[in-house]
Amino acid sequence: MSIVNLAAYQFETLEATAEWRPLVTERCNALGLRGTILLAPEGINLFVAGTQEAAQGFIDYIRHDPLFEGKFANLQFKESLSEKQPFRRMLVKLKREIITMKKPAIRPELGRAPFVDAPTLKAWLDRGHDDEGRPVVMLDTRNAFEADVGTFDDALDYRINKFSEFPAVIEQNRADLEGKTVVSFCTGGIRCEKAAIHMKEVGIENVYQLEGGILKYFEEVGGAHYHGECFVFDYRTALDPELKPTATAQCFGCRAVVSPEAQQSPLYVPGKTCPECHPDRNAVRAA
Repeated sequence: MSIVNLAAYQFETLEATAEWRPLVTERCNALGLRGTILLAPEGINLFVAGTQEAAQGFIDYIRHDPLFEGKFANLQFKESLSEKQPFRRMLVKLKREIITMKKPAIRPELGRAPFVDAPTLKAWLDRGHDDEGRPVVMLDTRNAFEADVGTFDDALDYRINKFSEFPAVIEQNRADLEGKTVVSFCTGGIRCEKAAIHMKEVGIENVYQLEGGILKYFEEVGGAHYHGECFVFDYRTALDPELKPTATAQCFGCRAVVSPEAQQSPLYVPGKTCPECHPDRNAVRAA
């Protein structure tokens, strides 16, 4: 596998994003990278891919270039490999939030929510409680279709369609979290970090985020206490606990996740339709 996929985010107050945008775009293009970088007043979120040399060049640039004034000197990257380039082009975008919750008052850089690393979480789940004896509840902060691909055993899944629904859903279901240790999780850490901060701010006690998300958990302890795969937002669609692409696909037409079994249906036409959006789906179901 010749392509290195990099994912990283950091909540940090940024004031010069408009000035950075053309310069970052130019450097990424010079390195031959493709992907997306989001810059917002609250921080940076990125998914880029390229050769090993290009990936290392980008890491050095973000961490050490004087342009960034040392803000990303400790930026942590998650790396995975693929046989082909997962992105079509290189985009650097300016956004209001690097992950949209519609709660701009949240300033994670002023203090992170407590986090739990993968080995510690596995030990908690092995025992069924945390170090202080409280039961542990896993809270999925991802969209419903992502959770359908795979999630932690017995995780709370409130079937949200977009992350901005999270605050309202938590307010409606506070009773599920009281008296327990709540561990929020997502794919790579960004949503569960912001979710944990929100829960702390609204008075929910004993809240943690899973450091590095599901992908870091897979990397460090494998698939213990997790069933299924992890949805990712690129051509690979889903990764197994060994961080390898699976046979799961995503419909080009409606973006639904298509299991290997559903791919056997005559209604699945790669690049066009799937059993969820094919024009003949109702007739086939009726038969």
